Amino acid sequence: MKLILAPMEGVLDPPLRDLLGKIGGWDMAITEFIRVSTTVFPDHVFYRFCPELHNNSKTLSGMPVRIQLLGNDPELVALNAQRAVELGSFGIDLNFGCPAKTVNRSMGGAILLKDTQILYDIVKAVRDAVPDHLPVTAKMRLGYEDDCKAMDNAVAMYEAGASELAIHARTKTDGYRPPAYWKKIKPIADALPINVIANGEIWTKEQAQQCQIESGCEDIMMGRGALAVPNLAKVILGEDKMPWNEVLKWLVEYSQYEVSLELVSYYPNRLKQWLTFLKLAYPEAQILFDQIKREKSRESITNFVRENLEKIDN
Repeated sequence: MKLILAPMEGVLDPPLRDLLGKIGGWDMAITEFIRVSTTVFPDHVFYRFCPELHNNSKTLSGMPVRIQLLGNDPELVALNAQRAVELGSFGIDLNFGCPAKTVNRSMGGAILLKDTQILYDIVKAVRDAVPDHLPVTAKMRLGYEDDCKAMDNAVAMYEAGASELAIHARTKTDGYRPPAYWKKIKPIADALPINVIANGEIWTKEQAQQCQIESGCEDIMMGRGALAVPNLAKVILGEDKMPWNEVLKWLVEYSQYEVSLELVSYYPNRLKQWLTFLKLAYPEAQILFDQIKREKSRESITNFVRENLEKIDN
């Protein structure tokens, strides 16, 4: 079983990837998507999205990281893929699942699931541009408005050369509303000779096991669940859920990542965002969120986190 940390645009940034990699249990992570539209990006853009390129495409704790690209121009996506792997990316992942309206309006992400041919063309162009020994993977949803093209789209990406396929078991129209339709992945997993990874609505060990049963997939990908329970990967592997005082220690460490990356102004909103997920698994997170929701400085928020930790330790 492989446990993969899903790409979450605007959430799973390099510091949080590194932190979750330190907590452990993950086999690899996918970056937030790099949106390809008009050009081949200069190197600094790839390094900004994936500083792990400086470390053999791994976090400091050793978790492999793969760059994800999003775009609708096969040639341009392929050229950016070629440059990404030249800089050291551990293969390339392609985004055909983003449900954001702004992305879909510009013909990116999940809206491409309406056009099986463009999916084939993009994957084929990238596969031809990337050395054979490196994987070209893709993440898709079951469809845009419905799942009538799910099998055709998956087969097209396989025939175009995809090494592996992750399927979020909902359509774009479903958004993130439960449930996830894991059973709809199984016919695709049974039909394709490549590995298929199940994704969607996995928050607990029991849901992970049920997803495996219903989807027929051994490997699973998780995003929001990993934010709610930071050691979710290890929980699935048999450990207990991390206690709240340990979560607080990681929140303090996260604040230090932001300082070291000179993103001090960026930390308050990201920590508040993370707490909205933690509230789903830890009632204490709601109390902390209420304390800091009007705070705007890194120092004051970090002090509140430390004060909560000291109360528990004492």
